[in-house]
Order: sequence, then C-alpha cells, then structure tokens
Amino acid sequence: MTTVLAVEDDPAILRGLADNLRFEGYEVITASDGETGYQLQREKQPDLIVLDLMLPRMSGLEFCRKLRGEKIQTPILMLTARSEEPDRILGLDLGADDYVTKPFSVRELMARVRALLRRSQPRVELPDDLRFDTIEIDFRCYEARREGRQFEMTRKEFAILRYLASRTGEVVSRDDLLNEVWGYDSYPTSRTVDNHVAGLRAKLERDSSQPEHIKTVHGVGYKFIP
Repeated sequence: MTTVLAVEDDPAILRGLADNLRFEGYEVITASDGETGYQLQREKQPDLIVLDLMLPRMSGLEFCRKLRGEKIQTPILMLTARSEEPDRILGLDLGADDYVTKPFSVRELMARVRALLRRSQPRVELPDDLRFDTIEIDFRCYEARREGRQFEMTRKEFAILRYLASRTGEVVSRDDLLNEVWGYDSYPTSRTVDNHVAGLRAKLERDSSQPEHIKTVHGVGYKFIP
C-alpha cells in the first residue's frame, strides 16, 4: 500500500489531511513538527511527503534541504500560505516537487498527490492484446470478443483491464488505477474505480458476484488472474 507522511502543526489541518488521504486508500503517517517528521521519514520511508512550510523544531525548508542533501528523492508536496511566495520558491529550489497554497481544495491536493506518485513510479509495459477464458481483447483497436462475438466496453474499462493485465497476479491498488487511468486533471475518487470495476466484471465474468478473474483484495485494490 502507498504510504504518505503528512507533517503539519495545525491539528485541524493535519486531521483533515489524514482523513482524506486514508479515504483515498493511502496508509498515512502523521507528525506535528519537522523533527518528528524527519525521524518518521527515516524509519518508515514513505512514498510521498506532504509537508507544511512553517513548522516548529525544523522548518519545511530545512526538512527539504536535509533530505535532498542525503540523496533521498521521496516526492515532497509543500503546503504554504499565499504570503510565503519567496520561501515557496526557495523550497522548490531546495528540492520540493510541488506546492499547494492554503486554504487549499482537497480535490486539488489529492490530484497533486496522485500526479507526484505517478511521476515517481516506473512505467509498466502495457499489453497490446489479452486472452483468457473465452475472452479476446485487442487494446489497440478497442475490440472485445466473447466466444468470437464482439461486445462493447468503454475506453475506461479497456484502460483498467489493460493496466491490471500488465501486472497479472499482483495486487494493484485503487490509487495505482486512479493515477494510470484517470490522471491529474479528473479529480476522481476510489469509489469511481470500484464502480468501473463492477461494470467490467459484469461484462467479463461468468458470475460477477463471484469473480474469477478480477479479484478484490479488501482494503487495497484488485488483482487480475487470467
């Protein structure tokens, strides 16, 4: 599961960050000062850090400086006030990857989190076609057949199945699917993934209530089994 470290000294903002990140399917670690956040980063090695610029004990700027000085390339998303533009620019120069100004839109924040995670992950090789059971899929031509008879699938369904097939046998998180299929600008939620997978199962599985090929891994995501 993708892990996010949130470092913010305002208790209400930190609680809101943690709740929304967990709702999107991330494992969340929190800290209310820079020194604690820095130690948690060393111990837990999160996949991404959401970092307030103005923190007690160690500022966000010093946090960035130390991590990049140690050659740690974990993506950092800074939270800044609108009046902190010079420090924001310095933070980017020190190695932060992106920023959001307070007060921020939760949807924008989550989209930026997804974008940073997507950019930090190696690209997988996507298949051009797929065959399993009595199903034949041509991803290049967007054609799907069962027992030789063509049936309709949406572009999103093709994209979800293609990504799942590229990682056959692995657990694919909802976050991975959101990043790969929807991307930065659409602001979807994990429920969007679940709804599309339900539609995909209705078309591909013999019994969608007991799927054989697109398995749910509770609390994480899905696994494709040919």
